[in-house]
Amino acid sequence: MADAENLWSTDPASALRAGPELDLATLDRSATPGWEGGKGEARAFMADRGRLLSELQERLFAHGRTGGDRSVLLIVQGLDTAGKGGIVRHVVGMVDPQGVALRAFGVPTAAERRHHYLWRVRRALPRPGLIGVFDRSHYEDVLVTRVHGTLDEDAVPRRFDEINRFERQVAASGTTIVKVALMVSYEEQGLRLMKRLDRPDKHWKYDPGDVDTRQEWDAYQAAYADVLARTSTDVAPWHVVPADRKWYSRLAVTELLTQALVDLDLGWPRPRWRLDAQKRRLAATMSAESLRQAAADAEDELASYRQAEAEFAAVVAEADASPSDGRSDLADGGGPTGTTAAPGERKGGNKASKKPAKSRNDGHKRSTDKAERSTAKTKKSPAKNSQKSGKKDGGRKSGGKKGR
Repeated sequence: MADAENLWSTDPASALRAGPELDLATLDRSATPGWEGGKGEARAFMADRGRLLSELQERLFAHGRTGGDRSVLLIVQGLDTAGKGGIVRHVVGMVDPQGVALRAFGVPTAAERRHHYLWRVRRALPRPGLIGVFDRSHYEDVLVTRVHGTLDEDAVPRRFDEINRFERQVAASGTTIVKVALMVSYEEQGLRLMKRLDRPDKHWKYDPGDVDTRQEWDAYQAAYADVLARTSTDVAPWHVVPADRKWYSRLAVTELLTQALVDLDLGWPRPRWRLDAQKRRLAATMSAESLRQAAADAEDELASYRQAEAEFAAVVAEADASPSDGRSDLADGGGPTGTTAAPGERKGGNKASKKPAKSRNDGHKRSTDKAERSTAKTKKSPAKNSQKSGKKDGGRKSGGKKGR
């Protein structure tokens, strides 16, 4: 299942986690924290991860269909052109759409404004067995409203506490929360907006209000800094992803989502019906010729299943292992400052991801022996790099179709 080389030198869940030293003013948004390869290697590895991601999602879907209570919620925040749509298309697009619950949060409707701001968010939470994706989210109510002055400053701390309490409840119900903040630079955002104006087939993506938002850049950066400082918690940590290189942000989110599903440690659920009884019932409806064919195929089918399970277990063990315990180049620059876990916080953060699956039908054998998995996780504090300087980011490589 896995062919491409894993060039993650540092687990992105550690390398990208927002911590107390994070400074958005010095964040290098063209950096590729933790990844030692380039665009080509990233695409090959992402394709491999896509196959693993697809099977992990199928197991989650089966878990939900048979009485399980687990789900995953991917929250994607970012300013215009940061690449939110690209994450949905290129990352979430690698799994079966019937197992995905996508919701894009725009300006609240008149009906939504009659309710508490979290009302529409609660209604969009993923059911058990699904991967929920929020393209923007409840954080718009402490970002846009604050910058536009429609939220009183006195109410901001109370709203942060409210959001933290809400996310604890969501995690306690069985949902693993993966929060991603895509951080594009001021210069790169301008280039992406200009490309939308230059291409007639992209005009539909352009909104004159994008420039109005751009003129509020500093206010939005300050609002994002407060969000990251006040709402990155053990159960729902923020991951700050430099977004000037689209291929990197997609790679990083793929790995974060894959790890969240690996941590659920779900196998195939055990059926409630008796296998021998159902075989007899089905056989009674089949011809003698079909029964002979089924008997001839049975051994091959079982062998194929066992081989697939062995390959899956090997790939999961590799994905679950710590990338490197040695010193990473991130410590010498090239990544976001202070995006490691705060002292005393557990790496990976989301407590729900360690909660045992409760399905009454989930009496499966674990795919991979936990005792054989590596639990050594590195925590790095990458050095600071400059961001908004009015100059073009050096070495910028932007690939793939435009994200939102």
